[in-house]
Amino acid sequence: MEWGTIIIIAVLAVIVVFAFLSGRKHMKGEGGCCGGSDDVKPDKKKLNEPVVSKKIVSIDGMHCDHCKNTVQEHIDKIDGAAARVSLRKKTAVVLMSRDVSDEEIRAAVEKAGFTVIKITKEDV
Repeated sequence: MEWGTIIIIAVLAVIVVFAFLSGRKHMKGEGGCCGGSDDVKPDKKKLNEPVVSKKIVSIDGMHCDHCKNTVQEHIDKIDGAAARVSLRKKTAVVLMSRDVSDEEIRAAVEKAGFTVIKITKEDV
């Protein structure tokens, strides 16, 4: 075998290994699959008033930490709402210090680029 062929095979092997490792990280829900970085985590919003209501939002389309962070940022923009998003469960727990409508929450999630499957209210 010629040296040129050996070098080409070695380069291709390195590319395949990096592609496999990147794909494995993506499938575990890590990394920025949607063009964003998973390094930037949004600040956890704290409500200034007492929590009066809690809703669980089932969300479709989240694949990575970047997706999760985007959903959290959009829900946190709602006045009187603070979200904790679980990528594994594909849900957002939304704590509210005022009555926030399902439509407001749905609009925030859809503006982030995801689909709301259902919204359920839970006792605080």
